[in-house]
Amino acid sequence: MTISPFAPQELEQQDTFTDEPYGVAILHDPLLNQGMAFTKDERVMLGLRGLLPPRVLRQHVQEARVLENFRKMPDDLQKYMYLIDVEDCNETLFYRTVIDNLQEMMPIIYTPTVGKACQLFGHIYQRPRGLYISAEDRGEIADVVANWPHDDVRVIVVTDGERILGLGDLGANGMGIPVGKISLYTACGGIDPATTLPITLDVGTNNEKLLADPLYIGLPHHRLTGPEYDAFIDEFVEAVEERFPGVLIQFEDFANHNAFRLLKKYRQQVCTFNDDIQGTAAVALAGIYSALRITGKPLTEQQFLFLGAGEAGVGIADLIVSALGEYGVMPDDARKQCWLVDSKGLVVAERDDLAPHKLPYAHDFQMIPSLLDAIETIKPTVLIGVCGQSRQFSEEIIRLMAHINERPIIFALSNPTSKAECSAEQAYTWSDGRAIYASGSPFPPFEYNGKQFVPGQGNNAYIFPGIGLGVVSVGARHVTDEMFMAAAHKLAELVDESDLSIGLIYPPLDGIRAVSAEIGAAVAAIAYKQGLATIPQPNDLHAFIREQMYEPRYRWYV
Repeated sequence: MTISPFAPQELEQQDTFTDEPYGVAILHDPLLNQGMAFTKDERVMLGLRGLLPPRVLRQHVQEARVLENFRKMPDDLQKYMYLIDVEDCNETLFYRTVIDNLQEMMPIIYTPTVGKACQLFGHIYQRPRGLYISAEDRGEIADVVANWPHDDVRVIVVTDGERILGLGDLGANGMGIPVGKISLYTACGGIDPATTLPITLDVGTNNEKLLADPLYIGLPHHRLTGPEYDAFIDEFVEAVEERFPGVLIQFEDFANHNAFRLLKKYRQQVCTFNDDIQGTAAVALAGIYSALRITGKPLTEQQFLFLGAGEAGVGIADLIVSALGEYGVMPDDARKQCWLVDSKGLVVAERDDLAPHKLPYAHDFQMIPSLLDAIETIKPTVLIGVCGQSRQFSEEIIRLMAHINERPIIFALSNPTSKAECSAEQAYTWSDGRAIYASGSPFPPFEYNGKQFVPGQGNNAYIFPGIGLGVVSVGARHVTDEMFMAAAHKLAELVDESDLSIGLIYPPLDGIRAVSAEIGAAVAAIAYKQGLATIPQPNDLHAFIREQMYEPRYRWYV
């Protein structure tokens, strides 16, 4: 809901406000509230006299207060809770503060802190945010969706909480993830927060600890599965598409057994993508492109070994195959450059326990049970960790990669920080300072033998906000693989030589809004090329995309 831009004289002539928020209702709406920044004239016009302290404080002063209190908080979880309180009160101020301090606040509003917040969500819960649709709403999901107060929703992030980061099944507690991703859509990608909606599908949880917790916020029973689950998802997709036609639906943190098939089922029906599969793939591929600028070796000469054969691992491998196709490598040959290791060992054709998404990478090769032996045999140039288990890249493994390669490429992408396969310090130390390293969650700069290294963070926030910006800005009907390929190329192009010289293979986070604008333009160009855009193509696409980006400024009358 927004307030119409009445001229001051029109407001003075109104005796009552029947359709627009007025008085205390404005202060209770985080999209409209601007706190003590309301001018004296605005307070008169909007019925706010006496409801605020008399002094007028502009936004930059309010931001200073937020920063002061934020930095006084004793730990990251308290900082997270404080920022959520600010967001619940005044979204414009929240986004102004986050954007101006993104390097400091992104690890709080998203990974790694959001993982801890999800684990404790029922214990720190204060105020609802987003929409909860439960298994008890079957047959009436459209009625639940109708309760959302804003009609112009353009981006939805939805989870069923079954595979939250690397933490597993957190059920309805997983709402912290859609909320955090939506915040990044706005802070990083410039999507107006009034047009976004985080959703949790509560179909139960198989986490016995949560089921025994009296403060757990979700349905206290095991997960809905099989045809009943599928019917529930069908009803959900139909309901949101009917209420918000053309809305971009981002599937987030669904378990492997659902993620791949849901993406395959819906991607040609509605405008949708899975960030764990496609967003992770694009940010990883961009990091590989940047790393190869350091090694000087072409993509066609690389051997990729993945620890983890789920959504992220297969998603990255699929995009690498597409990237190799741009160099003329046929898909079957490209797949032979990608090797997967799961919990039972190397994924090979002789195994009879493989899920369908692993089969394209099940090579006709001997079974190797351990990662170390697989590295010794395959001799990969790139080692990518997406297994969700910490400390899997041991000193012996890193040293072996450094023995095989002059500049080993080591990506420890599992989130949150506690689940990273190795730390930046370990990768640099055990490789004698030769590793090209990236992680999913942030690690601080590290000095080794007098040289400063700045580890790259392969965070999906480099990709999905720009994807969303491009798709929403031109009204694209679908999200395609070519869009993610374009995003990966553009992200890698934005890394300059000074970044590479310190080992940084992604652009600095404080410039991520400019990155999102560039990616948004690249994605929009693909939408026009593929005939998927629903608005006429502007003369200057880059300028048009930048004009669509939300800026957190107060929008009143005086």
